[in-house]
Amino acid sequence: MSTSDWSLPETDVFDRIRTTLEAESEAVLATVIAVEGSAYRRPGAKMLLSPDGPEVGSITAGCLEDEVRALAADVLADGAPRVETWDLTGDDDVWGLGVGCNGVITVLLEPLGESYRPVVDAYRAGETIGVLTVVGGEADAAIGDRTYYRPNDGFEDETFPEAIQDELEAPLGEVIDAGDAETVSIDSSDGNIEVYVEGVRPPPELVVFGSGHDIDPVVKLAKLVDFRVTVVSFRGGQADADRVPRADAVMSASPREVGELRQWDRDTYAVVMSHNFLDDRFALEQLLETPVPYIGLMGPRKRFDEMREEFTEEGRTFTEAELERVYTPIGLSLGGDAPFQIAFSIVAELLAVAHDRTPQHLTQRIGPIHDRIDITPD
Repeated sequence: MSTSDWSLPETDVFDRIRTTLEAESEAVLATVIAVEGSAYRRPGAKMLLSPDGPEVGSITAGCLEDEVRALAADVLADGAPRVETWDLTGDDDVWGLGVGCNGVITVLLEPLGESYRPVVDAYRAGETIGVLTVVGGEADAAIGDRTYYRPNDGFEDETFPEAIQDELEAPLGEVIDAGDAETVSIDSSDGNIEVYVEGVRPPPELVVFGSGHDIDPVVKLAKLVDFRVTVVSFRGGQADADRVPRADAVMSASPREVGELRQWDRDTYAVVMSHNFLDDRFALEQLLETPVPYIGLMGPRKRFDEMREEFTEEGRTFTEAELERVYTPIGLSLGGDAPFQIAFSIVAELLAVAHDRTPQHLTQRIGPIHDRIDITPD
């Protein structure tokens, strides 16, 4: 398996799942459905295994991939899903060196089929969807039985009895809001049932305003960490997709038209780096009228102070809530002034805001590295 396939962004993994479905090719989808203790990946991590191609995505840092590959062949041969659990908490020589796995990891392996198409369709359409899959228990349901929950429409069908749906609905809303995943155990009149609950949310959007050479490293790094990226040039002749091939879209617009470019929401982030004082000023004014949670403005603090002075002279003042959304100078203080070092500091700040984190050294963090969600039904 090549490094590039192992480390593909989630957006690319979903694209591969979609193209595999469209080609009607055989494949097994492996999904982490539960973790106890420490692990490199959390529930929801996916790997696509094809008999005639490289694996795509990762579920560990390499601890289990060989074993999962062997099991995938059995799953394809049987045509039935299965759940496997590995206890990697031992301190024997095999795992003693460790590569990020020191917990109990449970994985669902299933032949990729039409039952998964609603997930990739929703992801591609930018829609949120809840995925509920039977992964164990004593109730009259088979491993792999699946239904969907859409926030505006509720459950798609009656795969689960109404009593179980009622138990799942409240925690499901929390999982969907967080874009998280977990396995929940429910006791019903038909017996116990274990359901893997996953909230699949579309990737966040990043809009980069600028046309200089320094936008390309930002676009590349943002794509690698699962942002969908649109580049907007204020110079029509420079709105060339070939200049930023990793961008999902490239367009031109006037700085005064920024607010009308798209449907802005709280899952959209903006980086303003046109290096033109007036263009950046107009763009900032427009973006402050939108609900975007992050407006990164390239340039020193003095430049922003000058902008504020001009706004004040025109009778435009900023509220504290508005100022909290403006990040300038843009980026985290990581050091370095090479193009990718600057871009890295910008994208790192974007990730921190998107995940509602205050940047700090992990060695100083108390508790788990990854947030945990408890969705145990009442």
